[in-house]
Amino acid sequence: MTAYSMYIAIALVVLFFASAIRILREYERGVIFLLGRFWKVKGPGFIIVIPIIQQMERVDLRTIVMDVPSQDVISRDNVSVNVNAVVYFRVIEPDKAIIQVEKFYEATSQLAQTTLRSVLGQHELDEMLSERERLNADIQNVLDQQTDAWGIKVSNVEIKHVDLNESMIRAIAKQAEAERNRRAKVIHAEGEMQASEKLYEAAKILAQQPQALQLRYMQTLTEIANERSNTIVFPLPMELIDSLLKKEK
Repeated sequence: MTAYSMYIAIALVVLFFASAIRILREYERGVIFLLGRFWKVKGPGFIIVIPIIQQMERVDLRTIVMDVPSQDVISRDNVSVNVNAVVYFRVIEPDKAIIQVEKFYEATSQLAQTTLRSVLGQHELDEMLSERERLNADIQNVLDQQTDAWGIKVSNVEIKHVDLNESMIRAIAKQAEAERNRRAKVIHAEGEMQASEKLYEAAKILAQQPQALQLRYMQTLTEIANERSNTIVFPLPMELIDSLLKKEK
């Protein structure tokens, strides 16, 4: 019985030390509690946790990629859209992530959803579609400030999709078409303005030189003559007649 008891004792000691051994990877940390009180953060590598007296919570320090489910957002101009995003964050203080909040991943997810709705609700639809980088930065700053007490660092937020209903898509298409027509008319008007200025300058030059006006007139007749026409009727400018009469005198 003595030998049997010794074997049992040795087995219990081996099991005790085996249960006390923990191995943490490079990206893991262990938050150790001693009799229910926070003691220290250990890892990575080989550590010993005394059973019953000490407890350990394992925390992953790698960047976590979290999808934010699609949220119904009412923009400042009263347009209803569905928006989803992705959040990149990591734990930088494992003790706070365990002590200050219960289930930090779920807490960050819920906070990201409410922040997405509140921040985007302060902007108009055009800003959501054209200024995503600024909105991403605004959401990231708000999340980072609120999760700082949890020992979490939000490194980036990206809005993935802004989904509109069919009626809004048609309205935006009409607006874009109207904008293109407006730009086309403005460009055409600017072209007409520039052409009129050039014609005005040319008219002033021709008025100062009657010979240049006659040459331009003859050039026009030459261009007309090259066309497929049997009969050409054209007015004879008085400046040309006056010059011919002066030569005869």
